[in-house]
Amino acid sequence: MSKIPKKPEEIFSGIIDDYQQLFGDDLMAIVLYGSAASGDYIPGQSDINFMVILSEQGVDSLDRAFGLVSKWRKRNVATPLFLTEAYIRTSLDVFPIEYLNLQNNYKLVHGKDILKDLTFQDEYLRLQCEREVKGKLLLLREAFLESGGKGKRLQQVLADSLGAFFAIFSALLHLKGVAIPKHKREITRAFCQAFDMNGDLFEKLLDIKEKRIKLKSSEMAAVFNAYLREVQKLWKMLDELDKKKGSV
Repeated sequence: MSKIPKKPEEIFSGIIDDYQQLFGDDLMAIVLYGSAASGDYIPGQSDINFMVILSEQGVDSLDRAFGLVSKWRKRNVATPLFLTEAYIRTSLDVFPIEYLNLQNNYKLVHGKDILKDLTFQDEYLRLQCEREVKGKLLLLREAFLESGGKGKRLQQVLADSLGAFFAIFSALLHLKGVAIPKHKREITRAFCQAFDMNGDLFEKLLDIKEKRIKLKSSEMAAVFNAYLREVQKLWKMLDELDKKKGSV
């Protein structure tokens, strides 16, 4: 039971059987998302992420799932997101980026395809993008100063922070009417092209994140400064959109 699956599909039948036995008719759907759904899954390194959609009665009885969550954790299955259909549909104004990215990158494992027909209002997406970018800019500046200019620390900050931007890039592509690619590097390239961002810089950032290149501390500091400038450029663009109340 503790064997790490080489492919997420290897455990689908077991997951379905276990959750059906546990929740019965209260189980509405099971959805795979994250790297396991995008094709970026790396056995032994990547978690396998599921959404478990329950009825209102089922979600009130989550204590039943203690043992099951622990059992599947041994096979690199992260603690699932337990949601109801009503919660999803009433959260599209609050978390539009998250649900847009789920919709763009998921596999229905069992039950009703709740994500398929979700729709998103542009203004909610734009507003969350602006809020996220401005917040992340402040955190990046703080992390830059706290790093003391040390290359290893800056490399870690870059790797951690860049992951959060992929969802924002996807949302902005959606707002511009550009098809959202499946893989992170392709998403970044499409975003840079659509919004006139520094594509060479973001390629280098991805290479740093994936440990394809190694830079000296002085070089890392220069790259990080350029990164900060691009993020600042992005929030100013979003701020102008807010003033114009227009599309991207």
